[in-house]
Amino acid sequence: MTTIAELSVSTDEFALAETFRQLPSMEVRVESVVAEGPGRTTPLVWFSNVDSDELDETLRADSTVVEHQQLLEDTDDGELFYRLEYSEDVSSICRAIYAHDGTVLGAQVADNQWTLRVLFPHREGLSDAVSDIEELGVRVDVKRMVEAGADDDLETTAALTEPQKEAIAEAYRQGYYDVPREISLEELANELDISHQALSERLRRANRVLASEQLDEAASEMATE
Repeated sequence: MTTIAELSVSTDEFALAETFRQLPSMEVRVESVVAEGPGRTTPLVWFSNVDSDELDETLRADSTVVEHQQLLEDTDDGELFYRLEYSEDVSSICRAIYAHDGTVLGAQVADNQWTLRVLFPHREGLSDAVSDIEELGVRVDVKRMVEAGADDDLETTAALTEPQKEAIAEAYRQGYYDVPREISLEELANELDISHQALSERLRRANRVLASEQLDEAASEMATE
């Protein structure tokens, strides 16, 4: 079933990292992202609340950007429209999405976090893409997920990815949540054949999703009452 999700990645670990550090008040909105062959990822990006000369200078010094070209000037609202080519590190994250038939529908930045809106023909593709991004050493959160056709209104709901389900299920079975614990995080990571850090991140994100669902349900029940 077609799945649309929002993935959250820190600006420090993704595109335009140095530009955001130099221009913290800058606002960014990605119109579209295109993969041109196996090694090039070229987004079309709107910049606002920034001077064009200052932006050009900063983009030239940003190691996450290989090339940049301004496409539109003097728009009515003062926005600047650019075509960018990302470096290999950023492209690798995007290719992890494309490799599993994913499409980047758009992206924006707020509170030092990139939010990527992505589409996958099958939910498994999302799970596999998240796993591949994690293997690159990048922290990624699945903030929202919608399965087309599951709800006429396409209401957004939180959901665990398959790696998160596996991690939290195995942690429960092995007694990681018992008091006292029956297994340590390091031992559990060895059982799952992943790094200690990767397991810690998966459990943290899984617990966050489950807590969010419980809080949402509790709020809904209180509103009904």
